[in-house]
Amino acid sequence: MISAQRLSRVFVEVADTLVADFDLIDFLHKLAEHTAAVSDAASVGLMLADEDGQLHYMAASTESAKHLELFQLQHAEGPCLECYRTGRPVTVADLSEGDARWPAFTPRAYEAGVRSVHAFPMRLRDRVIGALNVFDEDPMPFRPEDVKIVQALADVATIAIIQERAISRAETLTEQLQGALNSRIVIEQAKGMIAQRSGLDVDTAFERLRAHARSNQVRLADLARAVVSGSADIPTS
Repeated sequence: MISAQRLSRVFVEVADTLVADFDLIDFLHKLAEHTAAVSDAASVGLMLADEDGQLHYMAASTESAKHLELFQLQHAEGPCLECYRTGRPVTVADLSEGDARWPAFTPRAYEAGVRSVHAFPMRLRDRVIGALNVFDEDPMPFRPEDVKIVQALADVATIAIIQERAISRAETLTEQLQGALNSRIVIEQAKGMIAQRSGLDVDTAFERLRAHARSNQVRLADLARAVVSGSADIPTS
């Protein structure tokens, strides 16, 4: 059941995207985290499509969700891909019943402790630009009103992304999404380097990277590039 008390913070975060120095990558991670909190789910992952319509992993609330998103991409199947292709929400309240639609993904998700999956399209008018995937460790049926709330979060987030860049043409949107993809790659490199150097797990390393970016008022991708190049160090304690 969706907790209405948590919704206000989510929409405050969306409103913050209207500031001049909007950080898309950090916003997408916040969206994943807040969606997980609002829905009481274990984790949330998010994919966006590039200019050729190919989905790419962009953000997740946990490293486990990231791995499940990447698994779907590698095997070309799963709820997030189906949601993107159809433009409709995909809900499976109990994976223990099995799902013949995803012969590779279903057992992999079950092995990872996931017992329910729900995917919601990120839509720009009649065009789907990505999908939001909700994972939980227990069977988790979504009521119709819950589906509407999470779908609204995905829709509002899409509008925020578009409004921030004053996008009026689809070409501009694809340029932004491609830029976000490039930034995501360097961020993955940076958090891996921080984790290796400090002995932290990857989730904690990423939180240190984000916290340092915020406290120093620099964009997450810019800080990640500095870490990868060796021109910046991130405190690990």
